[in-house]
Amino acid sequence: MNTDQFKKTIQTHYARYGRHDLPWRKTYDPYEILVSEIMLQQTQVSRVLTKYVEFLKKFPTVGVLAGAPVAEVLKLWQGLGYNRRALNLQRAAQKVVVDFGGNFPKTSEELESLPGVGQSTRGAILAFAFGIPTVFIEINIRTIYIHHFFSEKGRAGKARALIHDRNLLPLIEKTLDKKNPRDWYYALMDYGVYLKQTLPNPSRKSAHHTTQSTFKGSNRELRSHILKEILKTPQTVESLHARLHKPIIAIDTNLRALEKEGFVQSTSGIYKIQ
Repeated sequence: MNTDQFKKTIQTHYARYGRHDLPWRKTYDPYEILVSEIMLQQTQVSRVLTKYVEFLKKFPTVGVLAGAPVAEVLKLWQGLGYNRRALNLQRAAQKVVVDFGGNFPKTSEELESLPGVGQSTRGAILAFAFGIPTVFIEINIRTIYIHHFFSEKGRAGKARALIHDRNLLPLIEKTLDKKNPRDWYYALMDYGVYLKQTLPNPSRKSAHHTTQSTFKGSNRELRSHILKEILKTPQTVESLHARLHKPIIAIDTNLRALEKEGFVQSTSGIYKIQ
């Protein structure tokens, strides 16, 4: 498929099936777009929809989020998983307020200086908030370009490693709608979702493909339970052991890690959210 046919395929699908009603697609506010992008990392759209509205109602501006108690941010984040994203989101808001006077930066370098913002989130903010044409890759975009332009390379197991993002970037740049990058990237993401629902995931042919680890029974689940209990009331290692029925050494190790990461703080062996 040549690039003209490819663009027509994407645009036709978007015109018919585009998810135009998603709330973050109705805004150009970079803060609101940042919130949506961080929430959507490794989380299904259906789970994000309600939380997104609730989060912006509670923290309507970057300044409000920057000054909010960490406990309030984490409490509202419950149910989305990967709590580190919530912490990074607040730290990003604080950096915008302190370093940029409350105004979101508009350059790639400055955006990627924000905690939790990588090339994908940076590109999304530039395209969706500011209409700036920029090349970036996320999982749905990767899926599409591999499927349409590298299908032959994915036939053998060894060949999968040949498909690096660096092979996709020139194609993404060549097909980028520089006049309307916002709608183009939305169209790509929707088509990527469609492909993953109807075909074996082409991203498995990528050298960057990773499989999400099981949550149930994992240390991530234990960390989540520890934070949930501390959000209710300050805890000690012993009280968490009694509540969670997990080995004290595992609880203690995770508490030390959570403290180092900035989730909790301890005084005389009592842990609470900062």
